[in-house]
Formats: sequence, C-alpha cells, structure tokens
Amino acid sequence: MIRFERVFCPIDLTADSDAALGYAIRLAQAYNAKLYLCHCVDLFVDATERERLRLKFEELIRRYTVTDQIIPAECEGIIIEGDPATAIPKAAAERQVDLIVMRSRRRPMAAALLGSTAEAICRTAPCPVLVMHPDEREWFGESSDNIRLRRILVAQDFSNDSSLAVKYALLLAQEYQAELHLIHVLPVTLASGLTSLTPEIENDFQRAARMLQQSVPEEAHLWSKITHAVKAGQPYREILAYAEEHEIDLICLGVHGAGFTMRALFGSNADRVLRQAQCPVLIARPLKPATMVTVTEVIRQEVTK
Repeated sequence: MIRFERVFCPIDLTADSDAALGYAIRLAQAYNAKLYLCHCVDLFVDATERERLRLKFEELIRRYTVTDQIIPAECEGIIIEGDPATAIPKAAAERQVDLIVMRSRRRPMAAALLGSTAEAICRTAPCPVLVMHPDEREWFGESSDNIRLRRILVAQDFSNDSSLAVKYALLLAQEYQAELHLIHVLPVTLASGLTSLTPEIENDFQRAARMLQQSVPEEAHLWSKITHAVKAGQPYREILAYAEEHEIDLICLGVHGAGFTMRALFGSNADRVLRQAQCPVLIARPLKPATMVTVTEVIRQEVTK
C-alpha cells in the first residue's frame, strides 16, 4: 500500500531551502507523518561551527512549526556528515523514509552536464523524491489548509517504474481532489504537413490510448477528473509542453536508477524534465530502506553492462 508515514527534508539553512521545507511540513501534516529535517555538514567542520549550525537548525524548526502553527505528528532535526549526494540517501534509508522533499537550484548548461546534488539523490534514493526549483509554479499556500494542487501529470510509458508513478499520483490526487493527466509519448517524428497517419502509427496511437485508460482504476473517476493524451515526438519536449499548456502543478515520473545515472551525462528525458519543468517534479522510486547503493556503484554497474 502506498502511503507517507515518514517525510525527509534536507535543508541547507538558507532561504533557498525554505520552499522545500514548506512542502515537507504541509505534506507531513496532511498524512500525519513524522517529519525529519536534515542538514548535512562537511566531515571537517569543527565543534564550534557544528554547535552554531545546530542552534540555527533548531531555530528554523521552531520558526516553521510555531509561526505557521503547523505541527506534524512528529518532527525531528538531524545533522549528518559527508557528501550530501551519498549521506542523504543513506540517512533516509536508515530511517525507512517514504518521501524525500528537497530544493534544487537551476544550473547553467555547463554545470548541468555534471548533474546536481538533487539529481544525484534522485538516482540512488531509497524512496520517491519530490524536487522543486526557484521561480516555478508552487501549489502550497500560506496555511496548512490552503493546498493548491489542482492538476497532476504522469508520464506513462507502461513500465513498472511509470506504473509506480501513477500510484503516487493517485494518492496525491485523491488527497487534494486534483485532476489527473496521463501522457504517453510515441518516440516517432511525424512528417511536416502530414494529413493522415500511416496505419501502423494510427494503431500505435489507439493502443496507447487504450492502455492509458486501463492504467487507472475505475474508482479513481469518482473523485478525480482523468485526462489522457497520446503524443508523438521527443518525450521530454512533449511532457514539458503539455505541462505548460495545461498549467500542471506536479509532474510524476518513474525512473530506473541505473539507466538514469549514465544518461544524465547527456541529458535523459527524466533529467531534462527535472531541470526544465516549471513546477515541482516527483521522481517515483520503489521503497528500499535496507538497500543503499552509492552513485559510484551505480555508474560502475552501468559501465560493465
């Protein structure tokens, strides 16, 4: 059963991470979940600096739980050490976390080729990761009862990974009575000026449309408006274009960790959506609290295939 019982939010103690903290607090309250607020420090930080960070961390927790009067079922602040890309997934796995909520900065194109901390965490996280960026459409309000999650988009390629993304999207759509949009992109390029589809492509469209309808249980139509779309072209372009046209508030993607890692060097569909989307993105991953694989190990596995 899909549920959120433990929400994990890495913060860097700057204003940039405030948005992620807002999402995490409100989701923890909505699902009566325990909230972990995590700050990662370098291994070589001295005791004085560590104590200063601890006090600042506690002050931030108080500000959000007292000022907004939003008190999750439980709230715990933790300080971990090491490289955030590996230390954060490890800490989340140890605590059997159900969801990681974090902020990622928009990066220049040259830097994006090397990936970001958020992208690295998405590849090895033991659970789904909700990622938001600056200057995007936000769906949480100023108070706990003002959640504006109205439209959710799932990129469905009919794999186990994207089927998991559908399950998480259904969970959120039911909680917030949001519209659910499902899109499947056929990786074909239609000729310019084409007036009719070839029989083969038309069959592919019809088959994909049927499969999209079958991927959502009938009862979901009782509490959510379901919309299906089949497109042709480059998947990431079609997903981003659909999200912008329909003012989507959340994009859900199912991603397999190993393939996601190597393609990130050149920009996979998931990477590009994650970097360019104008709304938060949920990377759906199966829960693996007892399994921790570092980015280096995943890359090694991919190279040896």
